[in-house]
Amino acid sequence: MLKKKRFAKLIVLTILLIALCPFLYWQNNDLVVSRYTYSSVLLPASFDGFTIVQISDLHNACFGEDQKNLLAAISRQEPDIIVITGDLINSDDQDMENAMAFVDGATAIAPVYFISGNHDLFTEDTCALRDQLIDAGVIVLENEITTIQNEGGDSFNLIGLSDANLADDTLSNLCAEIENTDLTILLAHKPQFFEEYSDNDVDLVLSGHAHGGQIRLPFIGGVFAPEQGFFPKYTAGKYQIQDTTMIVSRGLGNSVLPFRLFNRPDIVVITLEGQ
Repeated sequence: MLKKKRFAKLIVLTILLIALCPFLYWQNNDLVVSRYTYSSVLLPASFDGFTIVQISDLHNACFGEDQKNLLAAISRQEPDIIVITGDLINSDDQDMENAMAFVDGATAIAPVYFISGNHDLFTEDTCALRDQLIDAGVIVLENEITTIQNEGGDSFNLIGLSDANLADDTLSNLCAEIENTDLTILLAHKPQFFEEYSDNDVDLVLSGHAHGGQIRLPFIGGVFAPEQGFFPKYTAGKYQIQDTTMIVSRGLGNSVLPFRLFNRPDIVVITLEGQ
């Protein structure tokens, strides 16, 4: 009798595991779009409605043949620019095919700007990645400021901060070159340095790295994030410190943990609004 009960429990557990597989596949492959608006008195009126698509933490994940599902979802947003906030590849995977399939398609949709994440720098061939991105037409920002200018001559600043320089004086030195009257958007891979970003008076930060906490629990949020530990503070959505806003993408791919739960792959869309 006892053996029969154990056998019945084993059958039930097997059925549950089989049923869970399609759910996990859906959780890890079904793209969602997270929409945010950012309003500022510093934004020239001619940029009202300007759309930024943020892609973060692809980690060589694949969404359809030649990334067709991901690229189609981005194209539907009609972005003015696309920003990649790091970890395009996995440091333990030297095959860049999926990453470059995405990049090649993205540059056909809108201008693309890239900053490094920790995995992009940990790879054995960081220079090869950088060269391939530049050859594909991506603007690689390594501790640089660029100006996003429209046809009317109005502009705002875009800073790209390398993952290797998040905790030093690089951002302070870059911000010293900027007029306080200009809107400044910062691309920085890791959100846990939010206070430092705010101390440098940037207006909007776009970040990733936390993977949304990888597993998200109702009413609690993300369970774990690299360098923030369990129940991290910054995993997804919009945050505010004084006059600085930060938007954190939940990202698209996985690295250490091979699956997501209640945390589907995330395309972030930011619409700029004047005040």
